Amino acid sequence: MQKLTNKEEEIMHILWKLEKAFVKDVLEEIKDDKPHYNTLSTIIRNLEEKNYVDHNAYGNTHQYYPVVTKEDYRKGFMSNAIESYFNNSYKSMISFFAKEEKISAEELREILDMIENKK
Repeated sequence: MQKLTNKEEEIMHILWKLEKAFVKDVLEEIKDDKPHYNTLSTIIRNLEEKNYVDHNAYGNTHQYYPVVTKEDYRKGFMSNAIESYFNNSYKSMISFFAKEEKISAEELREILDMIENKK
């Protein structure tokens, strides 16, 4: 999976939410820093070239839809982050969040329960 820019990722979140959308529909969903219509259209076509998005043509208009699921993207994103920032160690990642106080002992116990019950 190719890495996405921040703007491409924002557009993908919109397409995952809408499931199918024309460029104008995506533009309406963007809250801050709205790009020009043509710029947005180019970003979506780039997503299509990266095989994240496909389209149905209706005359000169295209309705876009994601072909990569949010779950598949999340798996790839997280695998890359763990490899790049935590030397492929899930233990290092969890330790990082614990040290930063982003995860509580109770949440860690719940995760442990999930792991143990999966066996």
